[in-house]
Amino acid sequence: MPLTRLFVILFILASGLIPLHGKSAEVETLTWEECLLEAASGNPDLRISDESVRQAEAQRKIDRADLLPSFSFEAGGRRYGTIAGSSSQTASEDGSSGVDKAKTGGDDDGSLSLSLSASQLLYDGGKTRSQVKSADQTVKAEQYAAAVVSSETRFALRSAFIELLKAQEQIGIAREIVERRSQNLRLIGLRYQAGREHLGSLSKARADEARAKFDLQSAVRSLETAQLRLETLLGRRTFFPVKATGSFVINTPVSTRPDFDALVSSHPSFREVAARKEASRYSVEVARNQFMPKVSLTSSLGNSSFDYSDLDEDGLDWQAGIVISVPIYQGGAGSAGVAKARSVMYQHDAREKSTRLSLIRNLEERWNSMKDAVDNVSVQKQYLDAAAERSRIAEAQYSTGLLSFNEWIILEDAVVSAKMSYLNARADMLTEEARWIQAKGGTLEQSR
Repeated sequence: MPLTRLFVILFILASGLIPLHGKSAEVETLTWEECLLEAASGNPDLRISDESVRQAEAQRKIDRADLLPSFSFEAGGRRYGTIAGSSSQTASEDGSSGVDKAKTGGDDDGSLSLSLSASQLLYDGGKTRSQVKSADQTVKAEQYAAAVVSSETRFALRSAFIELLKAQEQIGIAREIVERRSQNLRLIGLRYQAGREHLGSLSKARADEARAKFDLQSAVRSLETAQLRLETLLGRRTFFPVKATGSFVINTPVSTRPDFDALVSSHPSFREVAARKEASRYSVEVARNQFMPKVSLTSSLGNSSFDYSDLDEDGLDWQAGIVISVPIYQGGAGSAGVAKARSVMYQHDAREKSTRLSLIRNLEERWNSMKDAVDNVSVQKQYLDAAAERSRIAEAQYSTGLLSFNEWIILEDAVVSAKMSYLNARADMLTEEARWIQAKGGTLEQSR
């Protein structure tokens, strides 16, 4: 094995690529579908949004409870009596003092009260029903908000997955460049020893090799960063080396322009704003109904005079009636509440229009960016093929003296640059597809 190649292998091992993270050398392989499933159950941001949905659902149950009858049971007891009036310290016949007799003397009795109460709302001008309808819309809004978080999480996860794919590919390219630069250095060194190259050319070749080795080491560190980023988005608490499996190919067809208006109407961000607007409309009705009378049916059954000594002689008391409550004056709080609720409704109406325009604009930008990224991949591939062919011809010409060092090294640098540009173009294409899916409102439930 040539000494240069052996040096390259030893450098790669010493650079920290094996093992990664200071852990076991075993690497876990992850597919995109596996990442989607794990993030759906482990990502903490999704847990936060899910709990917001549960809170809204609980509040809806609280509001609905006012439409149902309410029951309460009360029980209480007490003891009562009198203390003997004598304060004399004269001893009694049984030997106890007057104070002792005061402590134990007198009548002692007690009572027990039991009651069962019920109430039912009959009429409040529709205030409670409007509250329930507003709560229904709030639940929908929180569900759509959770979908927005899922969409954002999906994009972050996809970006991390693409970053890991790119880092893995970049290490392979960096290894090839190190080997290529080492071969060039060896060739120039032989020509320098033969007096056919000057020291400047040899120094440039050494610098190129050093830069290639640095790029390889940097690629290794980028790989570790990409692994950690992906695992944190998966919600893991412990981090081990992982490897992403996939190809730099998109599944989104770019030949047909989609219907942006339809995409906006189904976007979770727009539907969230629309639901909050509808909830605010019902809140206005709630505020208006504050001025309406409230009618409730009440009843109770019980007895508050049970006597311990003669429970059988006491009967049960009952009562039933209707309670009417009419607000007369609240210091202007009612009208202020209506004005505030109406202002909130107008605010949500404006936010709905703003969201629609913003989504249409974002969809247009993301669609064109994705198409540009797709076209750029084919362009960069042609540049890479051309640079590789020119480099092959130039190497032969340089070996025979038909090409100067300066002309040859420019073509060598062009190959290195073309390889990295092609990798960046393919990764950018996947990222733009992920941005497009986010612009459409795609969530983790989607397979791509």
